[in-house]
Amino acid sequence: MAELEFHGRVAIVTGAGGGLGREYATFLASRGARVVVNDIGGSMAGEGTDDGPAAAVVKAIRDSGGEAVADTHSVATSEGGRAVVRTALDAFGQVDIVVNNAGILRDQPFDEMTPDQFGAVLDVHLGGAFHVTLPAWSVMREQGYGRVVNTTSAAGLLGSARKSNYAAAKAGVVGLTRTLAVEGAELGIKVNAVAPIAATRMLAGSMADAQSVGTNGRPLDPAALEMMNAITRRLDPALVTPVMAYLAHEECQVSGEVYTAGGGQVARFFVGRTRGYYNAALSAEDVRDHLGAIRDETDCLVPADPGVEIAHLLRAVAAAADRPLGG
Repeated sequence: MAELEFHGRVAIVTGAGGGLGREYATFLASRGARVVVNDIGGSMAGEGTDDGPAAAVVKAIRDSGGEAVADTHSVATSEGGRAVVRTALDAFGQVDIVVNNAGILRDQPFDEMTPDQFGAVLDVHLGGAFHVTLPAWSVMREQGYGRVVNTTSAAGLLGSARKSNYAAAKAGVVGLTRTLAVEGAELGIKVNAVAPIAATRMLAGSMADAQSVGTNGRPLDPAALEMMNAITRRLDPALVTPVMAYLAHEECQVSGEVYTAGGGQVARFFVGRTRGYYNAALSAEDVRDHLGAIRDETDCLVPADPGVEIAHLLRAVAAAADRPLGG
């Protein structure tokens, strides 16, 4: 079976100074890609700067025979995003792959969350994906080819205590991913997202927070903490990398999808719609009395886009009125 190689491709990986980003960058380089290693070298909260992490990853890649350059611009601004892409163009003359991985954490209970804490996290996770992808998109459009791999999270898809800022940003990344997939369909650009579960600095921070405050306001008991640690030891970041690599490769033909990956297990997240309940004279009491049918996930539908969702609704209305619509 032929390996997935990236010879001739140029990849930008944000937040690549450590953790998942480092794994991504070194893997792509090992398979032939020329890589821009972007990282400001700040704390997990996004504070401070340090050229060292990005430089260390570049050195590791070069020592292994690969090609890479460091970039320390912040993805949290449009100027920074343009500068990251300019680094790729100046060094390698093209951009084929963007892996939006940069992220920070500023967890707080919602009633203690400040606008600055909320905005800073959105600026990096969601804003960063926008700021870097936008200038890269122009390059990809002109060359008729591109791959964008965004980073979302189960927190954004399912919710998570003390992470209203992070969850909102990660949910926004899903909407951005699906929209860019639609717009990129005729341009040769595929856009997908990964929801990683890996033992990184970010997960360690979340676990430390869980240890101190628990999930219900009380610290975790020793047995629960040991179980969490045992699970974490199996979450090697390298086991997320294959999913990123496939989605970043020219063989990837899916777009607008979200994959969760961790510990060697891969699955797809999707948005479903129940069959629901219809009443032409719908009342609040109908919603109350038929909530079970409304929530019933049996034979749920998976609309590809809003138009398909509306089509499902119209067919339900027509069926109830015994007027077939669209066959």
